[in-house]
Amino acid sequence: MSKFIIQGKAKLAGEIAVGGAKNAALKIIPAAILSSETITVKNLPDIEDVSRALELFRDLGGLVRRDKESCELSMETAAKVELNQSSANKLRASIMFVGPLLARFGEARFPHPGGCVIGAGTRPIDLFLEGFTAMGAELSVSDGYYQLKAKRLQGCEYFFTTMSVTGTESLIMTAVLAEGATTLKNCAMEPEITALADYLNACGAKIKGAGSPTISIEGVDRISAGEFRIIPDRIETGTFAIMAAAAASPLTIAHCLPGHIESLLAIFKKIGVGFEKGADWLKIIPDAAIKPYDIKTHEYPGFPTDLQSPYTVLMTQAAGRSLIHETIYDRRLLFVDMLTQMGADIIMCDPHRAVVNGPTGLSGRKLTSPDLRAGISIIIAALVADGQTEIDNIYQIDRGYEDIDGRLRQIGADIRRIDTLNL
Repeated sequence: MSKFIIQGKAKLAGEIAVGGAKNAALKIIPAAILSSETITVKNLPDIEDVSRALELFRDLGGLVRRDKESCELSMETAAKVELNQSSANKLRASIMFVGPLLARFGEARFPHPGGCVIGAGTRPIDLFLEGFTAMGAELSVSDGYYQLKAKRLQGCEYFFTTMSVTGTESLIMTAVLAEGATTLKNCAMEPEITALADYLNACGAKIKGAGSPTISIEGVDRISAGEFRIIPDRIETGTFAIMAAAAASPLTIAHCLPGHIESLLAIFKKIGVGFEKGADWLKIIPDAAIKPYDIKTHEYPGFPTDLQSPYTVLMTQAAGRSLIHETIYDRRLLFVDMLTQMGADIIMCDPHRAVVNGPTGLSGRKLTSPDLRAGISIIIAALVADGQTEIDNIYQIDRGYEDIDGRLRQIGADIRRIDTLNL
């Protein structure tokens, strides 16, 4: 096990680069199952979730050749169609392997997907199962495993009763090899969905409407493979922007797409956080005083739930009261207890709403990261706080942020990674 030791109040400055989007990487790996040819993936982030996804791919019979520049994936035939329980239990996105397996090989067997504390066992997979069965798959459950079988999937019309990014991406991948036409309604509209659809279309799929609420797919007999460059991680972009604002430090964020975080930048204009932007860069020019502003998380292009935790830290430094309303995940606001331990003035109204009163000085504490987004938010709070903060369970942070301590040191943060096994 490892932990971070952070000395607060270090002035940040310079440039930090954004990596490839985690939520795009975790979809293109299972998408490689759809073709017998080799796909070359560029800008693949070196994070724990990607490593677990590659483990699953190998275990199914896929070949992986990876270096610093790219990763080649190929699966001519499947050695098996059952997901490894150990790897699947660590990865919520393991569910994304089911549709491609079912579409190409007619069968998939898998345990309930795992992940971090806000995902493991609490985020249902009903939408996935309903979509698969709507396409003609037969579902059975035994010994803690789901099993799906279908000789040839059939196109269908499916309405998402709850908007779902992974559900939308999963059924797109499932439908590309189904017989006939599929229409998906009330779809999620995230940029990662459009990137996936554009790649599949370049390989012979027939997908229309990705990035809109209605997506139509005409099934094809086979698709080829090619090169997929993972788009910059918009959540990492927004997280670094919030970090700069909270630490009142000028910072340039490189290799990003500012257009993917317009909801955050619109709020920055309202609360007094200055910025400049270009096609692939964003410069934060923070003001000495930050105004409070209420947020309500919403599916893209609304305010991302994955930025709610960092934004809550930012509001501890704002001059006034702000309401944080989390509409997507019930347990995501529970991390504010750690901020109150650091001195924040936060009142939990209910599991979905919290009132933050600022500005308040934060003080270093010994804390444990409960999940990925809360973990990076505790890092931001530690950078702002007086004194030293110790963060345990940083595996959760490594799941989604490549070499976060190394990158933060390059812009002036006083952060060390300690291997507790060697203490």
